[in-house]
Amino acid sequence: MASPGQSGSESHSNGPTFSLENILGNDHDKLEHPDIRPEGWDEEDAEREVAHGYCIECEDQPAQVRCETCSDDYCEVCFSAQHRKGSRKKHTSTALTGGDKSISKPIPNGVAHAKPNGNDVDMEDDESEDVAEAVPPSAPISDLVLSSQPTLGSDPGEWFVERAKYIPLRLTLGERKYLRLLDAALQVSEYTDKIDTLGFGLSKAKRIVHQIRELCAILSGLVLAADYKQGQELFTDRDFASNSDFYQKVFELGRRHKIMNPDKMRTTYGKLVYLLQDSQAPEVREMLGFTCVAPIRTVHEMLDVHGVLDLLRDPLITTATQEINAEKRSRREIQRDIRAKERAIETLSARYRREPRLPQEMVRQALYSIGDNHAFLRTNRDPCDRMIGYLQQYFHPTQVRDKKGADSLAIRSGRGGARLSHDHARQYVYVMQSLALWREILHDMFHLWSLAEQDLLSETISYRLRDTGQGLNRVQGAPKTSHMMHAILNRAQKSLGGWVGSSVIHMGDHNVPNALMFIDKYSQIYRILLPICNTLSELPMLYKSPALRAYIDAEYGSLDALYLDILGDFFRHAFDGSGADNFYDAGSCIDGRLTSAWNWCSSLEKKHYFHVFLLAGFNGFDGEW
Repeated sequence: MASPGQSGSESHSNGPTFSLENILGNDHDKLEHPDIRPEGWDEEDAEREVAHGYCIECEDQPAQVRCETCSDDYCEVCFSAQHRKGSRKKHTSTALTGGDKSISKPIPNGVAHAKPNGNDVDMEDDESEDVAEAVPPSAPISDLVLSSQPTLGSDPGEWFVERAKYIPLRLTLGERKYLRLLDAALQVSEYTDKIDTLGFGLSKAKRIVHQIRELCAILSGLVLAADYKQGQELFTDRDFASNSDFYQKVFELGRRHKIMNPDKMRTTYGKLVYLLQDSQAPEVREMLGFTCVAPIRTVHEMLDVHGVLDLLRDPLITTATQEINAEKRSRREIQRDIRAKERAIETLSARYRREPRLPQEMVRQALYSIGDNHAFLRTNRDPCDRMIGYLQQYFHPTQVRDKKGADSLAIRSGRGGARLSHDHARQYVYVMQSLALWREILHDMFHLWSLAEQDLLSETISYRLRDTGQGLNRVQGAPKTSHMMHAILNRAQKSLGGWVGSSVIHMGDHNVPNALMFIDKYSQIYRILLPICNTLSELPMLYKSPALRAYIDAEYGSLDALYLDILGDFFRHAFDGSGADNFYDAGSCIDGRLTSAWNWCSSLEKKHYFHVFLLAGFNGFDGEW
């Protein structure tokens, strides 16, 4: 029989017995717990073999580059991240067969080492070592458009095929009825209040199952009230598992609607995702008897099932899904484009219908869904392009042309709330690359959202409840979303030729606890830029008024001087590293740039030009535009 000091385990043969007497004795320094592994607490049991042909770093992407110095194979993203500074910059490399032939040497510039498939981030570098080379100042805007969509009349190629994989289907009229019922049920649910707290009595798994069943019961009752026949079917055997298809469908409708309309379900979507996240736990699914998660229905999935993917390669699709812009155009031109679009939709829906399984209306639904995606891009991505245009129009990349320095973007730490120190040329590049990166993130937002949901609803990645300084949050790793973000960052860095500041991407830490917070953070970019763009576009109309013209000339000197005043202040202090107490939470990291922009928004009321915003119709960064 084992002694009490051994706790049922064999003690080390060469060391004293692990007991209370020896713990309190003189040789306590030599004691080791019998269950401890000799190799240490934090080391893995064994080194896993990386599959042949895959990246040695992330282990889930095909290898594209071989580092001759390291004798390792990497994917493009991991290679760039690992060989961006220090002695590794000088490593030689070759492209692997079947990989990207353009990769022949490492990216020469960079400041931070980041792991593309991990959740731990390195501490950011000091600002004094934030860049080796800057972006070529004369880089045209066309060089920054990394993923432009096909223009009218051009061959779409595979652009729509790839993009349709992540474009959700627009909801039908019948589906919208169930969406309203789901939203109503989530509004009255107290799911997160009951689960993300210290509970007594029931275990967490039992509390989760109880809350999910309660929500399903509320849904069933609302369906019965709205549609008696459908409700009767749900109440026939009073078994949640037998109606799992219905609940999966309703929950999928909510997720699909939110992706296409980020402004909707702002208080209920997080509750829905956390509910589905908990439902994926093995013990919860076993007790519940069914899974609540179903794949998001996409345009590509619907067309592929019916064998009509060629619709996405048809040259007419660019016309059928175009976003018609009415700005500075005559009514005749607008009406002409509308008629051309309607004809293209009718032609394609008649050409690719497959009665009775794929009627014309379903083909129209697919085309309208792609059109919704273009509307999303116009509202969310295009303000980034407009701000890049303003930056290039009113500011020179390397020189301060105004004698009074009105067009200088230089900032110094400690002045005006800035926490970074950049001269004019460096700040110009810093702002340019930040806006270009935001543009690319928003361009691929649907793809990122799809990966974020895969991370959130993963059966293998668990979360931990942690106080992040902003209340209790679910801290969970997001490897798929993180890898995609590093791919976007790597693409932007290659296009721009260099990088100012840190390239750390926060994911799964106290700054961005999980993929849901990441999506919420970057889906708000248009709330910052769109009101500013709309205000600036209204200034010429205000200047036509004699009274306002006299005021602007007296106060600012001219309309161009007013533009310089507003834009200069935004480009300086919305990108100055402010908004947090330390460089790790704000500073020049990828997420810190957005934090600084929100900090500028919070101080707009104190700006001397704030009343000009009000005259232009500004009503807040959370208003309707």
